[in-house]
Amino acid sequence: MVLLVVGMTTGMLNDNKRRVEGVGADVMIQPPSASFMLGLSAAPVPATIANAVAKLAYVAAVSPVLLQTNVGKGLNVIWGIDTPSFDSVTGGFSFIAGGPMSNPEDVLVDDLYARANNLKVGQTVNLLNHDFQVSGIVEHGKGGRVFMRIETAQDLSGAPGRASIFFVKARTPEYVDEVVARVKKLLPNYKVLSMAEFGFLMSSSNIPAFNAFVTVLIAVSVGVGFLLIFLAMYSAVNERTREIGIYKALGMSKGLIILLIEWEAGLLCLVGVVAGYGGILILSRVIRTSFPTLPIEPMTLGWMCRAGLLALAGSFLGALYPALRAAHLDAVESLSFE
Repeated sequence: MVLLVVGMTTGMLNDNKRRVEGVGADVMIQPPSASFMLGLSAAPVPATIANAVAKLAYVAAVSPVLLQTNVGKGLNVIWGIDTPSFDSVTGGFSFIAGGPMSNPEDVLVDDLYARANNLKVGQTVNLLNHDFQVSGIVEHGKGGRVFMRIETAQDLSGAPGRASIFFVKARTPEYVDEVVARVKKLLPNYKVLSMAEFGFLMSSSNIPAFNAFVTVLIAVSVGVGFLLIFLAMYSAVNERTREIGIYKALGMSKGLIILLIEWEAGLLCLVGVVAGYGGILILSRVIRTSFPTLPIEPMTLGWMCRAGLLALAGSFLGALYPALRAAHLDAVESLSFE
């Protein structure tokens, strides 16, 4: 459970980070009140800011994007793009099927979104309470999973001529810091980030309450494991009262009885940990197959060790009271136990 929770939470975070970095831009410009978690803010700024930024020295291309959150079959962020400028920044889409958007009712979807929703070129899909036709399926990894014309997104959101974010391409990577400085001078109240800075902000340590969320879920998992081991070993001690009485009659010390119970709990936990690793591998594969757009990070050696140690710690603590109870049983009473 610990590994699955960590894999899903970090997977969603890292997937969003990789897709934004996959745009290929060098600099991001956001409105003053915007969140670096894309899709959480509206479109409060004019898209014509792109024209002013494009005139700055060392700027090769600027692309405005309008982000709209769509709640339908799941939650996803639709990217309204200006195709010519977006292609200039990204280098263009790699089409798996179909082709570019040719009219306002067309949308592009990436291959994972198409697989998850069983979409093919020419099919109709409902987005933002409006029907669109899939004109092309593209390789995933360049920003969003669904793209439409920025003019269409502006009309549907009631924000004509507005944009949520601007992606800037520098002439060469050496000019990125200079471009950031010039944009900040032009737009002093805006959030201007290089993609390196964006990547740093998207780390788990910078997401509000992310680590606290993971910690709470881990604590719940350890608590459940503690209770299961406690109940299992408590029942085992009750059922083996006569056996424990025999051990005590033969001279086994309290410490050895405690060690015996803890050892059995540890073995039980170890079997559970190994089975858990196998179960997570199978479950992760099933989730990836059934829900292609739900990313799960692979198990890392570090988290496997942490999860195993947490499970062992929970099992030893859970078995402690039953072990102490077994060690303090009276030998005569235990032997007469029915």
